[in-house]
Amino acid sequence: MRPLGLPSLMLRRASKLFVLVRQPPYRRALRHGVAASTEHDRTPLQHDYRTILDVGANRGQFGLVAMRRFPHASLVCFEPLPGPRATLERVLASHPRLRIVDAAVAASTGRSILHVTRADDSSSLLRTTELQVQQFPGTEIVEELSVATERLDTLIDRAELAAPVLLKIDVQGTELDVLRGAVDLLKKVDTVLVECSFVVLYSGQALADDVIGMLRGQGFSLVDIAAPTTNSGGRVVQADLVFERSST
Repeated sequence: MRPLGLPSLMLRRASKLFVLVRQPPYRRALRHGVAASTEHDRTPLQHDYRTILDVGANRGQFGLVAMRRFPHASLVCFEPLPGPRATLERVLASHPRLRIVDAAVAASTGRSILHVTRADDSSSLLRTTELQVQQFPGTEIVEELSVATERLDTLIDRAELAAPVLLKIDVQGTELDVLRGAVDLLKKVDTVLVECSFVVLYSGQALADDVIGMLRGQGFSLVDIAAPTTNSGGRVVQADLVFERSST
């Protein structure tokens, strides 16, 4: 996939705006400055999920799509930043089975520094690299906050999860840590949707092959790659990976 030229980029944005204004929940979210991640309307998710865990929920971009695609599912959103979390509450206020958790999901319980970027959906427990800022302007660090970190295995009682379960992870470089703190929970998960990087964008981050290997060891198979992001040379630097629990 080659990088988009200006006409193609403008066309893609116009197409997304057309989708946003046609869907009433998406249109209402625009009033709060939130554009639903409509690329996930086409992400191949194979079940009629009853529980969705949204790790790195930010302002509800994915939550809006989850609410539209899986209206009967309970939605648990994890977001440590106060501003985005307040917007998330407003954007998803009509969801009848919503729970919002104020915590940064990690491999262990404690406290850590959250590096807040100017475009705060790129904030991370890891520091951005120069490559990240070059590839994604607006992701320079502007603030550092001390936040509580929690393991998913501590936050969620897997006995209470209604199946099928979708675990979505978008945490800017700490995906492997989230999974390491969810080994028990993963036994109840049917699908994992996780944004992974193929180049180092955050200092010390795990890359896609690390995540693939970890999930393979937990009984999951990579079944699809969606929403790739390319650099100016046409190389894929990030993508959403879809894993399903193996039948064998």
